[in-house]
Amino acid sequence: MCLISNSIQNAVTLLNQDEIIGIPTETVYGLAGNIYSPKAIQSIFAMKQRPFFNPLIVHIKSVADLPKIAIDIPEKALVLAAAFWPGPLTLVLTKQPNIPDLVTGGKDSVAVRVPNQSMTLALLEQLNYPLAAPSANPFGSISPTSAAHVAGYFEDSLEMVLDGGPCQRGIESTIIGFEKGVPILYRLGALAIEDIEAIVGTVNRQTHNESAPEAPGMLSRHYAPSTTTILTANVTECLKTFSNQKIGVLVFQNERHDSQIRHQEILSPTGDLVEAASQLYAALHRLDQQNLDFIIAERFPDFGLGKTINDRLQRATKK
Repeated sequence: MCLISNSIQNAVTLLNQDEIIGIPTETVYGLAGNIYSPKAIQSIFAMKQRPFFNPLIVHIKSVADLPKIAIDIPEKALVLAAAFWPGPLTLVLTKQPNIPDLVTGGKDSVAVRVPNQSMTLALLEQLNYPLAAPSANPFGSISPTSAAHVAGYFEDSLEMVLDGGPCQRGIESTIIGFEKGVPILYRLGALAIEDIEAIVGTVNRQTHNESAPEAPGMLSRHYAPSTTTILTANVTECLKTFSNQKIGVLVFQNERHDSQIRHQEILSPTGDLVEAASQLYAALHRLDQQNLDFIIAERFPDFGLGKTINDRLQRATKK
């Protein structure tokens, strides 16, 4: 039975015993363990059924700890860390030699960030090691944005979820790497690429890699409901292609009216992309619980966090 608790001390005790727990962040809930514990890291991969070539993100308590994790840090990485940490930005940097290969997918780089969630920062302050914490869901499934989502996934295999309430951002961190000091986008996330480019200039894109991803979230199918999901620019026209089906609809701001719609999720009635991103996974969880034949998802405006939402929906609809 997975315990949902707000006890940081219980979390510390379990982590010090090489156990793994669920933790809140401002992006999504993570499945966390001591990066230096082979038992804990192997448990994360096993519980998630995650391939070992897919690296984990290391969570540290402050930018001051970055030199303990990475070497040869580019100047633009330091500029981005100063601008956006704590926050939903992950940097992929050359790793310190003592960072385990199991954490980094066998690569000489490490993904690292400082989460912007008070409970998890308080937890990190009480630990003498960083935490690896990929999203707390089975590999490829919808990411969790509440403690209840995590407990639902791992009720019989996880001892504890630290309950920090609903995730404020509700979508994973943006991941930036570097080649010869030039920033590269590996994953769209909760920090808009336009905000990053306003700080460091043009960022190259490299967001797909099926065999040896440089960072998490680069596989084509990911973040997916169990219900077959269709992404379309025109929900109304798409609905006309179905008859006698139980349909769920996910839209940006405008309600749709059709007798086939059994459940509808409107992510932001005011048209706020930040709000829409924060509600995306929770809405997909609700839709996936409705025993539907199909989910029809509306394509979002292709700027700001609309790009991130479209990225997640495209990966959710891949077969």
